[in-house]
Amino acid sequence: MATGKETLLDNVDARTKLAGSNKMEILLFSLGSRETFGINVFKVREVSQTPRITKTPNMPNGVEGVISLRGNIIPVISLAKFVHPSEYNPQSESTMIVTEFSKHTQAFLVHEVDRIIRVDWNKVRAPETMLAGHQAMITALTELDDGKLVSILDVEQILSSVIGERVVPEIPKAQLDQDRFMFFVDDSVVARKEIVSVLDKIGAKYHQATNGSEAWDKLQNIANRYQHDGQKLHDHLKLILVDAEMPEMDGYVLTKHIKSDSRFQGIPVVMHSSLSSNANRAMGSSVGVDAYVAKFDPIILAETVTPFLQS
Repeated sequence: MATGKETLLDNVDARTKLAGSNKMEILLFSLGSRETFGINVFKVREVSQTPRITKTPNMPNGVEGVISLRGNIIPVISLAKFVHPSEYNPQSESTMIVTEFSKHTQAFLVHEVDRIIRVDWNKVRAPETMLAGHQAMITALTELDDGKLVSILDVEQILSSVIGERVVPEIPKAQLDQDRFMFFVDDSVVARKEIVSVLDKIGAKYHQATNGSEAWDKLQNIANRYQHDGQKLHDHLKLILVDAEMPEMDGYVLTKHIKSDSRFQGIPVVMHSSLSSNANRAMGSSVGVDAYVAKFDPIILAETVTPFLQS
C-alpha cells in the first residue's frame, strides 16, 4: 500500500460527506497473526515504515520509545504487546501508524497495513461476549465481504493502559434542579467512566447508553413517557451528549434522528469526541450539533454541560 499522509487523507471533503450517512472508513492492518484489525481513518495522520526509535528510561509498559516527527517528540507504542502479548515479535513491527487522538499524537507499531475500507455503522457491532484479555482492547467488530472479521481497536482503552486512567480534578458542585437531567452515549468504557466522574462531581442526574442505536431506543422511550404524562420533554431533559463513532449507529445519524423529532425540540445536542479536527467539527455542524467538545478535558466538559442543565 502506498503510504504517507497525502495518500491516507487525500480526500477530506469526501469523508466529510460521510456525516449522516452512517458510514465510516477503516484502515485495516495486521499484527503478525491471522487476525485483521482496524482503526478509524479519521484518527490516522500518516503511515510509514518504522523509523529508528529512541529508547528512553522509565517509559510505560508498551511504549517502545520516542521519535521526532516534524519537530515534535511523540511516543511509539507496540500494539502487539497489548493485543497479543504472548505472540509479541518485535521483528514483525515493520510499519508505523501515526494517529491523532484527543489532541494527542502518538505512533502505533504494526506488522503490515492492508487497505482502507468503507463500512456501514449498522454492520459494526459491539463485542458483547468479550470480557477480558486482549479482547478488552476491542471496541467493535465488523465483517468483510469475504466473511473475514475485523476487530476495531479501542484506542481510548489502549492509551489508558499505557498512561493510566486520567484523574478527574476536583470540580465545584453546581446548583442544579434535580428534576432536570441529561443523556449521554459513548461506546468506550473508559470514556463513560470519565463522563460519569465529571457528572457526579457537578451533581448532575443522567441516563446513559453504549451505542447510538441503544441511545435512540432509550431516548424514544423517555420521550414517549413524558408525552404520555402530558409533560414537555425539554422541561426535564436539558442536554444530550453524543460520541461521534459508535457501533450500529454513529453520533451523526443519532443527531439527525433527534433533530428531526419534534418531541426533542429545544434540547441541545453536544458532540463529545476524540475526533477533534476542523473537518469533524464541520461534520457535526452539518447534522445540527449545537456544540462540540473534544475529549477529554474534564473542566471544559463540566463548563459546557453545566449551563445547559441550569437553563
